[in-house]
Amino acid sequence: MTQTQVPTRTRTFSWSDPSLNSAQVGAMSGLEFLRAITAGDLPAPPISRMLGMGRIDAEEGEVVVHLEPEEYHYNPLGSMHGGVMATLLDTATGCAVHSTLPAGYGYTSIDLTTKFLRPVTVASGQLRCVGTVVSRGRRTALAEARLTDAAGRLVAMATSSCLIFEIPA
Repeated sequence: MTQTQVPTRTRTFSWSDPSLNSAQVGAMSGLEFLRAITAGDLPAPPISRMLGMGRIDAEEGEVVVHLEPEEYHYNPLGSMHGGVMATLLDTATGCAVHSTLPAGYGYTSIDLTTKFLRPVTVASGQLRCVGTVVSRGRRTALAEARLTDAAGRLVAMATSSCLIFEIPA
């Protein structure tokens, strides 16, 4: 079968202007910000829409991100691309750190060390990625995340260092 004979699938998604959220980052605490997104008071970030992430549950120091695996996440081998899993892990670790920050502060990832333990496919069912803060200082934080499938099996894990900074007024 040639490329032109292969049936294709399509996907359409939309997103809101990301400047709506970025204008609010320093105006509320990190936990308030994440909860505003969950409540629909602020729009989901474009990356969430692009990857099809589900809800984000946030408590201080812990964030849970949900994602239903889809074919559009697949690599050429027929399983979820590691970059999609890394994005979930980075989201969970970064948002966990963000959930501990007071108004006027932000963060950025310094690094992300990932371990992929098993392949993910549509048959894996909904993924759950739990990010937790391990240690937080004034300028840096360390967080970890664990990604599990619908059966509770660990499929990937990561640690991340984040830089904490004051947002200019």
